[in-house]
Amino acid sequence: MYAIFKREFLSFFRSPVGYVAIAIFSFLSGFIFYSQFANGKVNIASEIISLRSFFVVIVPIITMGLFAEDKKRGTEVLYYTAPVNLFSVVAGKFLAACALFGVMFINVFIHMIVTALCGGVIGIGAWGSVIVFFFMAMMFIAIGLFASVITDSQIISAIFSFILILIIQLISTIATYIGSAFTATFSFFGINSEKAASIGDAVTSGINWLDPFAKTSDFRFGVFSVSALLYCLTVSLVFLYITFRILEKKRWSQG
Repeated sequence: MYAIFKREFLSFFRSPVGYVAIAIFSFLSGFIFYSQFANGKVNIASEIISLRSFFVVIVPIITMGLFAEDKKRGTEVLYYTAPVNLFSVVAGKFLAACALFGVMFINVFIHMIVTALCGGVIGIGAWGSVIVFFFMAMMFIAIGLFASVITDSQIISAIFSFILILIIQLISTIATYIGSAFTATFSFFGINSEKAASIGDAVTSGINWLDPFAKTSDFRFGVFSVSALLYCLTVSLVFLYITFRILEKKRWSQG
């Protein structure tokens, strides 16, 4: 696993991918921090929350080539013919992408140091936002890894992971529309409006339960929830396992 991790992590810096991701993240975080600093109201938690909105762009860039590039080079066959644990391959690539996020996040830690040196306060909410950032990064990286393993094209992989992450980011909006649609549908068929509204609200609440952003929103206020972190971790493991099973199926088909 370490060999895979090392190879993939270094490969980010042998191609433009790592530099592009770091540049985008640095620009966004720098712009947000400068805007706050210029107004004299620096809020690190707010900066991190704003950066979470850009997972939809940064994660596809990082993950699109993790498996798709192997297929393009023809090195993918080595995973199926060599006596290697395929889950260690998945874990190595996953950890390499997570490590790149760690490198990118150094920029935010610098902002925290600057804030502290200028007399600002780094509260518990800021650290809570840091924790949530990395748990959600792991979740979206696992999704991006899954998108990369199911296609030979990096572009298609990036588009697919973009769509999946965007859907997750818009869950609350989607839930509202679907709940309203249920309410309207049941009302159309003559069901009591109050009962129809309660059904629509139940559907909305059920879909909103899947929203990781809603589950972790209180971390910025210093209110921690283990269940929210477990949710992100569980989703990560589910997508990593699915990715592993896809590789296993391909290995058996090679035989």
